[in-house]
Amino acid sequence: MPLITIVGSIAALCSMASFAPQAWKIVKSRRTSDISAGMYTLTVTGFACWTMYGILLKQWPLIITNSVCLCLAGFILVMKLVPKPEKDKIADAIDPTKH
Repeated sequence: MPLITIVGSIAALCSMASFAPQAWKIVKSRRTSDISAGMYTLTVTGFACWTMYGILLKQWPLIITNSVCLCLAGFILVMKLVPKPEKDKIADAIDPTKH
């Protein structure tokens, strides 16, 4: 496997995995007060643009990686923005063992 493919694969895995711990922490704690809505809005916008860029280039690695990041960052942003009762409903649907 070429070095460029290895480096790109590692970067893609790290990018996708980086949002999972934050998303899971929100599901478990139901807390988002320390999350920056502005930062996640920019991040979601960036991933949406990268995904569209990948689609326009027909580059599956860009599409898949950025789509996964878009979904995870989007989830975090939604959890930041929705009211507490809705946040609890979403978190309960994902992890019903909390309550």
